[in-house]
Amino acid sequence: MKVYFISGLGADSRIFCHIQLPAGFEPVFLDWIKPEKDEPLSHYALRLGSSISKEDPFCLLGLSMGGMMAVEIAKQLPPQKLILLSSVATRDELPRYFEYFQKLRLYKIVPMAFIKSASILKRLFTAEDEEDKKLLEKIIHDADPEFLRWGMGAILHWQNREKPGKIWHIHGDHDEILPIKYIEPTYIIPKGTHLMVLNRSKELNSILANILLPDR
Repeated sequence: MKVYFISGLGADSRIFCHIQLPAGFEPVFLDWIKPEKDEPLSHYALRLGSSISKEDPFCLLGLSMGGMMAVEIAKQLPPQKLILLSSVATRDELPRYFEYFQKLRLYKIVPMAFIKSASILKRLFTAEDEEDKKLLEKIIHDADPEFLRWGMGAILHWQNREKPGKIWHIHGDHDEILPIKYIEPTYIIPKGTHLMVLNRSKELNSILANILLPDR
């Protein structure tokens, strides 16, 4: 069975480099496409998911903003399993300060070069090993500034309050971007951060195996 992966804002399929699926599951990475002018996240998600085959059963796994995309896709194209990693399923799970960011429209005026530089600097003091830090720096460096600006606005204006069926939600209790206090995840990774997809992959791979192969 295919498992479609959707990365977070400013990232790509390289962020999943340590994720290993159990035998019988094929990873397929959905690459970002160019957004239309002022395109809502929900509309973008449907265009992104148009490459998913409707003939065969599949699973969806979304990281951060990719999880929001996966939720929107699942509302129209139900997967066998919907898995969110370091993400949220509805607007109500976003931290309250996102409301202020939306009203102030800071994403319209803050230089994306500054955002990217700050993100790279932050990585120097995190728990990832040196190889992963270099990978993250490269991913951030390669991120399209215009896509970053659109994505920030799309997240802040996202209005979804519907959960499309059962969701398997994996979250770290030290997530600094999407605090766990607003979320009720299925699985909690102790001391897991927003980018635990890199430095806690062994635990995540075990959880994914339990989700995808519940009767093993």
